[in-house]
Amino acid sequence: MSSENFLGKRLDGVEVEWTVLGDERFVEVANAARRPVKASLRVTGDTPYYGANNIQDYVDGYTHDGEYVLIAEDGSASLESYSIQYATGKFWANNHVHVARGKRGLNTRFLYHYLRIVDFIPYLPNKDRSKLTKGEMLKIPLPIPCPENPKKSLEIQAKIVRILDAFTELTAELTAELTARKKQYNYYRDQLLSFEEGAVEWKFLEEVFDIFAGGDVPKDALSESETEEFNIPILSNGIGDKSLYGWTDKAKIEKPSLTISARGTIGWTSFRDRPFFPIVRLLVLTPKIRLNLKYAYYFMKTIENNYKVSEAGIPQLTKPMIKDIKIPLPCPSDPEKSLAEQARIVAILDKFDALTNSISEGLPREIELRQKQYEYYRDLLLSFPKLEEVDA
Repeated sequence: MSSENFLGKRLDGVEVEWTVLGDERFVEVANAARRPVKASLRVTGDTPYYGANNIQDYVDGYTHDGEYVLIAEDGSASLESYSIQYATGKFWANNHVHVARGKRGLNTRFLYHYLRIVDFIPYLPNKDRSKLTKGEMLKIPLPIPCPENPKKSLEIQAKIVRILDAFTELTAELTAELTARKKQYNYYRDQLLSFEEGAVEWKFLEEVFDIFAGGDVPKDALSESETEEFNIPILSNGIGDKSLYGWTDKAKIEKPSLTISARGTIGWTSFRDRPFFPIVRLLVLTPKIRLNLKYAYYFMKTIENNYKVSEAGIPQLTKPMIKDIKIPLPCPSDPEKSLAEQARIVAILDKFDALTNSISEGLPREIELRQKQYEYYRDLLLSFPKLEEVDA
């Protein structure tokens, strides 16, 4: 039976009672046992130590034991997709999460899935702060299907949980597989870019590339969206789409190049194979010798976390800081053989890169699709008639 048919059949004519998280018939709030501990004072152990968004540490001892839902009190990474966590067994909760669980008549896992579709913003002070007080949390509406028949209500809740858990388990398996593939990719990348002494020639970056920093934004020719006239991307620091500042009508860099974030995401290296316009917070490396640019890109990715930046003022990279970094070029005595070896390495790493990092193919795409599928069914299965609809 499809999820849609299940929902329609099981809820056809079934009443839904709208109550709130503060209803002690259904919800137990276990905040009293929470206890924050500074990192320097924590005793290392096997118990997960939960903060607002995730497990922050593993400690000795515990504050709670059982099945609970953790709702961020403050510090949620996102207000639109509010931080809701599920914890079982022994765990330690600090004071940045509210701790709650279902009583008889409410499946705790059902509560977890339901809270993930709740809009928490109306319950935050002034609607612009991420502090969710206990008093406000207790006002959040909670649907109880078939309240006059607790057994049937729990059956409905359990069925919904089984459907949604199937999607989350699949996503978790794919995520674990992606993590393993990334480790495999990093291993082979490091192996392929590790050379025996004498097998490569190490050249300074300034010998291989023209290096310069991005300039000012072309304010007289700037568009927020791509048009027929403004079709040249304006790039700054950032990862992926976050590096896109806007669009202009004339490229500053015509040749394929590498870019390195000079601020914020310091060291993040990107391969650019179309004309673009670089602006501040970005360093550009354009080849001035024959080499496979993708090979250089893969090597630069191995060192992007190793840059030394000044601790005075705003941390940033500059040309003088990177010009003396060395890059290995294989088969130095035979330029054609060197290019062939670079191409061989690139072909291998491209396959791993497509599998692990591409948004249009490989595991990341599959995970994205499964997550969207979960969200679709979650919204479908948990979209009960609203309070005003029930009253009508």
